[in-house]
Amino acid sequence: MAGRLRSEASAYLRQHAENPVDWWPFGDQAFEQARLRDVPVFVSVGYAACHWCHVMAHESFEDQETADYLNEHFVSIKVDREERPDVDAVYMAATQAMTGQGGWPMSVFTLPDGRAFYAGTYYPPRPAPGMPSFGQLLEAVNDAWHQRRSGVEASAAALVEVLEGAADNNRKLMGNLLPFDPDERPTALGLPRPMLDDAVLVLAGEEDPDYGGFGDVPKFPPSSIIQFLLRHAAARPRTEGPASGGDRADRESAAEPALGLAERTLDAMATSALYDQLEGGFARYAVDRQWSVPHFEKMLYDNVQLLRAYAQWAAQSGQAADRDFARAVAAGTADWMIGRLGLPGGGFASSLDADTVIEGRHQEGGTYLWSLDQLREAVGEDAEWVADIMGVGEAGTVTATGSPLHPGRRLDPEGQRRWARIRPALLAVRNRRPQPARDEKVVAGWNGLAIAALAETAGLLGRQDLLAAAAGAAEYVRRVHLDDDGTLLRVSHDGTAGAVQGLLEDYAGFAEGLFALYAATGEDRWYVLAERLVLEAERTFLNEGVLNDSAVKPSQLAAASGPANPADPFETATPSGTNLLAGVLLTYAGYSGSSRHRQLAEQLLQYLGRVAPKVPRVAGWGLAVAEALRAGPVELAVVGEPGPAEELVAAARATGSPGLVIAVRKSSRTPDAREPAQAQDIAQAREPAGAGPELPGYSAERVPLLMGKSAPESGALAYVCRGMVCRRPVATVDELLAELSSGR
Repeated sequence: MAGRLRSEASAYLRQHAENPVDWWPFGDQAFEQARLRDVPVFVSVGYAACHWCHVMAHESFEDQETADYLNEHFVSIKVDREERPDVDAVYMAATQAMTGQGGWPMSVFTLPDGRAFYAGTYYPPRPAPGMPSFGQLLEAVNDAWHQRRSGVEASAAALVEVLEGAADNNRKLMGNLLPFDPDERPTALGLPRPMLDDAVLVLAGEEDPDYGGFGDVPKFPPSSIIQFLLRHAAARPRTEGPASGGDRADRESAAEPALGLAERTLDAMATSALYDQLEGGFARYAVDRQWSVPHFEKMLYDNVQLLRAYAQWAAQSGQAADRDFARAVAAGTADWMIGRLGLPGGGFASSLDADTVIEGRHQEGGTYLWSLDQLREAVGEDAEWVADIMGVGEAGTVTATGSPLHPGRRLDPEGQRRWARIRPALLAVRNRRPQPARDEKVVAGWNGLAIAALAETAGLLGRQDLLAAAAGAAEYVRRVHLDDDGTLLRVSHDGTAGAVQGLLEDYAGFAEGLFALYAATGEDRWYVLAERLVLEAERTFLNEGVLNDSAVKPSQLAAASGPANPADPFETATPSGTNLLAGVLLTYAGYSGSSRHRQLAEQLLQYLGRVAPKVPRVAGWGLAVAEALRAGPVELAVVGEPGPAEELVAAARATGSPGLVIAVRKSSRTPDAREPAQAQDIAQAREPAGAGPELPGYSAERVPLLMGKSAPESGALAYVCRGMVCRRPVATVDELLAELSSGR
């Protein structure tokens, strides 16, 4: 029976292992059972931290009568959308096509070959206005299956046409990624120059002017858009002179508000209930404009992106108060990640649950809510002050008396000192409460983003412990998720990887982290592994001019949405695989000098010209990568003694230069001089595995950007390069900053 789920990597699947529903994991065996029994398939999609998934599970999947009906008339499949985003994407598209909306839990009914014919989201145990009960729905689907089979088949066929059309639109949007002629030097394609400025102007029009963020409720952290805005601001000095011509002047003026857009949203989120004021870390989203009522699940993928953003704001801001505030939020988020999501042996868990089980019942946000009486019991005479500054009143905002802590503004210096004294007592009380469950599933791509965030933050905050955590996660993913043949597996649990092959976002996300870790440590083993992943991703996901999100499309998904498998470049909560790949290709080109990989990155971003000036929020990371492309990117090679080298690197990072590519050799060793142009040929000559023995004739140097870079007898030198063409080396921070600013 449902015991099939006990050994699954996904905590969400294991949560349902004891249900009376006879659950199957997604796979050929389940659909074959449906074919043999001639029954439809019920596909239930959710994730461990999802509040309404728990509600429907308790109301329906734990109910014996409901389970008996499902077991008799259906084959039931449970899917973790975080483990199988390919499955989720196809059936979410079907759900949205049929209902005009989507969400989780998602409830989809399919033919035994995988084609969907009916779909929805949450269904209650009893009828509600405009909504049947789940039991009524099951009876109606079963009746249609037996009495109106031709109508079911027709509905499934029509839905396939819709989904095939959507896939074809993605392919057309991306264009044909033509192979390169090895006998011809690729030429830069270029992106429309006004595109990035126009995107800022669109975002300015979508900003919530009162509470920060973009769009209406619910309000999600616009993480990748913030990265774009910070890079946009860093790439353009605020003192930029006036332009001639009205249109051009309007576009160039977009550089000025970009930082303000980012800062207002970062400020609003960190002073709200979205940010855990006691322990750090951000909740998934807020249901109101003020960010005062969060949905309480805490996701790794949100927090790693926001960590990166706050650390960059701390480095980039011209205001001391903003720098201190951003540093504190970054430090709090990093500490929360390591303390709450860090796993023994390295790696980071996926999430903390939205619900807390209290006296046998799931209570959303139960750990995090406070009443006035609870504050009084915890901190005595300070309770009234805490209630006043944190928005806790007689009436609760989530339950009748319970509210999360929501200051809604920064505290003044005296308030900060008082809060610092009181906070430990409140946290100690909260830590004695029941705690939300943790989904200990390790996702390769999300861990890659965590590695990147921690490695960059470590340098910006001077925190070696964060760098150690990043290295530990990288070693875990390398050891557990990466096969000898170069295949990256998507998920693991308790040190054992599952069978699901990594998606494009996993290869590119892990490579993103490894490049950042190399830049922070100078350990070329991380560069070599990143190179291997980039080349393997190119080989695996780029086929006949079409980029794919997954290496293989299961037959059931091919039946449901057509055999084509083009990548979807649009972003949701995380950067898309397309945009992540474009970023790591550009970084790799900066390190290796491979113009072929640079041009592929440009090709992947061509869709931005049609999307960014209209709906930039669906392409934030792509826009951030485009900023790096427009900036060069800037290649920085630093060689010499560890202390002076680290000082130069820290100064470069603090500029926020978009897409800064950093190669470091912390030693006084001087390699044999090589012509910089030779470095271009190295990456192109390597086999796809990319991590083989040392290249003949190039000593032990693994990173082409470092070749021929002589270190001084003492101190360190920094070489600022673009396209592997380097300016004269400099030895001081002031000289380096002048070199970096001269190319803007």
